[in-house]
Amino acid sequence: MSGRKLAGEKPSGWTVDLSLIAVALIWGATFILVKQALAGVSTLLFLTLRFAFATAALALIFRKEFRNANISRAMRGGLIAGCFLFSGYVLQTFGLKYTSASKTGFITGLYIPLVPLFSSLIYKKLPKVSEIMGVLAAFTGMALMTIQKSFFDIGLGDLLVAGCAVAYAFHILVLGRFAGSANLGVLIVVQIATAAGLSCGTFWWAEPVHIQWSAGLWVALLVTSLLATALAFAVQTWAQRYSSPTRTALIFSMEPLFAWATSYVVAGEVLSRRAAFGGVLILAGILMVELKPIPGFSFLVSRFSLLKRTGDR
Repeated sequence: MSGRKLAGEKPSGWTVDLSLIAVALIWGATFILVKQALAGVSTLLFLTLRFAFATAALALIFRKEFRNANISRAMRGGLIAGCFLFSGYVLQTFGLKYTSASKTGFITGLYIPLVPLFSSLIYKKLPKVSEIMGVLAAFTGMALMTIQKSFFDIGLGDLLVAGCAVAYAFHILVLGRFAGSANLGVLIVVQIATAAGLSCGTFWWAEPVHIQWSAGLWVALLVTSLLATALAFAVQTWAQRYSSPTRTALIFSMEPLFAWATSYVVAGEVLSRRAAFGGVLILAGILMVELKPIPGFSFLVSRFSLLKRTGDR
């Protein structure tokens, strides 16, 4: 497989959407796997091994792409995307140590409404009313899921995962900027290699290093490195050549559902009624960002503008 083959004829819309749904399924299903694996290995060391294995696999697949002369744009995009990717994974993986897998899945989903919001700020275009309402609903849902005894009783893990959501939002926006015009093979490899390099440069001093090798840890490393990293990010990068960042984020809204379903089946985690309602609000906010402007609101705005212009005259 090569970057040129990846960027061949334009695929059908359903092919792109199904590919992104498969990525969401893989990521959602590995939340509980990562949480269990962290019992036997320090966080940054786990990420170092995960990204290193993925980089080796991807470099082998796309090795010929680095012989092309025009790869500077892909290198630049990969470095930027890799920095946000590393930041997101560090925050999420540390967060998993202090909160449940199901809550991590739902809070991570905040990056979906953040994508169109940040996109509006970057490109200086005001968000739609539906986007504003979606963000408000999502943050309200996050509050219901994370606030426990008092308004300020928010767990450290919840805050870390919220930071992860911001990093993931920028990662999607960066890929949306570069995937359409850069060498896909190089872009895919460099972003994962950058994350591997950052992990390798920090794991030995940022936290106490420990590892207890076991069959479960090997399974977690192989699944997360080959499926949830190498395959998933290769597919996402390819799909974002044909899908907008907002649409990509919308499809990824299915990830929290997969995360909760997996944690329920594997670990029996059950959300409280308040947390479950918060999860519903987050998903509602995620879906609102893609809804058309609220019926009647646009009419009222246009009528108000017309009356204002008439009054000015």
